[in-house]
Amino acid sequence: MTEAQPHTLDVELHMLDDGLEPPSYAHPGDAGADLRARVDVRLEPGERRMVPTGVSIALPFGYAALIHPRSGLATKHGLSIVNAPGTVDAGYRGEIAVTLVNLDREEAIELRRGDRIAQMVIQRVEHARFVPVQELPDSVRGAGGFGSTGGFATATA
Repeated sequence: MTEAQPHTLDVELHMLDDGLEPPSYAHPGDAGADLRARVDVRLEPGERRMVPTGVSIALPFGYAALIHPRSGLATKHGLSIVNAPGTVDAGYRGEIAVTLVNLDREEAIELRRGDRIAQMVIQRVEHARFVPVQELPDSVRGAGGFGSTGGFATATA
């Protein structure tokens, strides 16, 4: 069985720091390309900081880049992204920066220049045309919101 060739999209990339590796996919089929820290940073427990990546891109209209936490850093160190996922719009041309937060209650985390700190997922997005109506059509869910479907397993005797 052969692997299907992935769909690729050309995204113009400008590296603002020639000493860093550009975004790259670790494995074939990965959804997220790794972004790296441009500077050393130490985050104390509960601290957050915007960390530059040295990367700027020009996305085609109709696409966005979503910046996700790295699962290993989240699991092992409690490192996450404050506004996960962060959104890079097609019209943005500045440096991508990631607002990291240390959710560990006891240990600081030290990140070094070049460390992989986040993943960038490029996705097609639809532009909505919002159409005012007097009333929305019914649905099975209706207005049920947070917690409306439960979420906890029921105990069996």
